[in-house]
Amino acid sequence: MKILIIEDEKDLVETMKNYLGSEGFLCEKATSWFEAEDSLSVYNYDIIILDLTLPGGDGLDLIKLIKERNKDAGLLIVSAKNSIDDKIKGLDMGADDYISKPFHLAELNSRIKSLARRRHYEGSNEIVFNEIKINVESNEVSVNGEKLDLTKKEYDILLYFMVNRNELITRESIAEHAWGDSISYADNFDFVYSHIKNLRKKIGLKKGKNYLHNFYGIGYKFSD
Repeated sequence: MKILIIEDEKDLVETMKNYLGSEGFLCEKATSWFEAEDSLSVYNYDIIILDLTLPGGDGLDLIKLIKERNKDAGLLIVSAKNSIDDKIKGLDMGADDYISKPFHLAELNSRIKSLARRRHYEGSNEIVFNEIKINVESNEVSVNGEKLDLTKKEYDILLYFMVNRNELITRESIAEHAWGDSISYADNFDFVYSHIKNLRKKIGLKKGKNYLHNFYGIGYKFSD
């Protein structure tokens, strides 16, 4: 699960990033309106945490960009405790939820997981595709009822495929989703192949079918 934290309080954004990272999320950050605009224009995210009070521009204007560029992303607004009007405007513009400062990190984590279930997991803690099952709460994977031991990257890649099944996904998108935005500067993305090869092998050892189809020079599609 890839998250963009848009927050100008540098201590807070680092605290949020470290905490959510320890919970298994891949987090990127933007500390100004312009940094956020750049990130949203280039990269895709599963969840976006947006502080409406930003240097350089109005956070509400970023919601329009999010709905254009990251329309499937869950959007959680962070606002000052008394900013009722901003909360209402944000929700009316398409935000999914809001949390007021100050907040507990555990509550933030809970809201993100709830938002991810609604947005990406059809309201459930489990994603099932034929014989493959992922429990997104425990991060456990099973194939034909047997536990599948995966590395963190293999798990992230499989989850990304299962959420986006039947869609052609480029190697660059896979790399960005599992390794972060900075990986886009890599000379090539051949390393993605080795992780997918291992993933195929592990699923096959549990008598699972190969749903990872290679489109030469482009990427992969997870489908029947």
